[in-house]
Amino acid sequence: MLTPASSATKPDPQDLLAWYDRHRRDLPWRAMPGVTAEPYRVWLSEIMLQQTTVAAVKPYYLKFLERFPTVEALAEAPSDTVMHAWAGLGYYSRARNLHACAKAVVEKHGGRFPATEAELLKLPGIGAYTAAAVAAIAFNEKSAAVDGNVERVMSRLFMVEEPLPKAKPLIRSLTEALVPEGRPGDFAQAVMDLGATICTPKRPACALCPWMVPCRARAEGLQETFPKKQKKEAGQLRKGAAFVVLRADDTILLRTRPPKGLLGGMVEPPTSEWVPDYEPSRAVLDAPIEARWQRLPGTVRHVFTHFPLELTVLFAKVAKGTPAPHDMRWTPRLQLHEEALPGAMKKVLAHALGDLPGAKKSSAKPQA
Repeated sequence: MLTPASSATKPDPQDLLAWYDRHRRDLPWRAMPGVTAEPYRVWLSEIMLQQTTVAAVKPYYLKFLERFPTVEALAEAPSDTVMHAWAGLGYYSRARNLHACAKAVVEKHGGRFPATEAELLKLPGIGAYTAAAVAAIAFNEKSAAVDGNVERVMSRLFMVEEPLPKAKPLIRSLTEALVPEGRPGDFAQAVMDLGATICTPKRPACALCPWMVPCRARAEGLQETFPKKQKKEAGQLRKGAAFVVLRADDTILLRTRPPKGLLGGMVEPPTSEWVPDYEPSRAVLDAPIEARWQRLPGTVRHVFTHFPLELTVLFAKVAKGTPAPHDMRWTPRLQLHEEALPGAMKKVLAHALGDLPGAKKSSAKPQA
């Protein structure tokens, strides 16, 4: 539902583009003015930026691009290599879809990304927003790329009373109506920049906004109350146990999770099932091998997208030559940083072993 326009001025895309030309952000994946954007770089950045901040993505993007400079290089890389390069960015299903998409682009399109939103939507892991963003930015197609920043800008601009996520179709329609025939790619990036730097969630700098006059929410002094959102129900706490085994040759027992599902394809020390009623006192019954298990004090907590997790950590030392159980392996402790360990499992290992050699702290968001 929209608030009546009354005498509000219609937003002019050219006002926004003029602001963008003066204040555009300098980002490693963004082409310079007048330079055609590289589809592979645009696509890679858009996938990385889903649910993750620009600050967190920048260093990962540059390293990832150095390792996989072309879509062909990414498609040809082993899955484990891709997952390791992604480790720390969170939401690991994105990495699996990224790899699958690269393979599809190479196998079905000769290494060239499709130039239309409709064709891009057919690729693995590319949803409505990513397809529109790549089509607009890389191919200058008149597409409306609507992410969280754009939703915030449009909901304030037009005072969209309907809460998200129900308001998404309406906001997309409002955005589409503003996309200019010329420079649709710049327009897409301009709205994103406006939301990221001016029309921020709290204390938006309305006086600096090129759309200050037509913004209905600002006129009413209600800008910080938009967008309206439905309340999310917190996921139920799940509990479990994680088992860290140190062999006498300074190796650690690890396994790779199934390719599909939560943390698919990622590496972890063995764990029990994660359920709300897990009983830590019986955790030793889920241990992967026979050993003198020591239950470490405290727990490891981690918040995933849909639920919080609490793990009890059990630690054991075993003799050199102890075989690994089926589907598990021993990895040198000094090489743990080379494994595709998600944030939750890095916490588990650090809880048992102290700081991990070569590990870097991640600023990425929760994993799923």
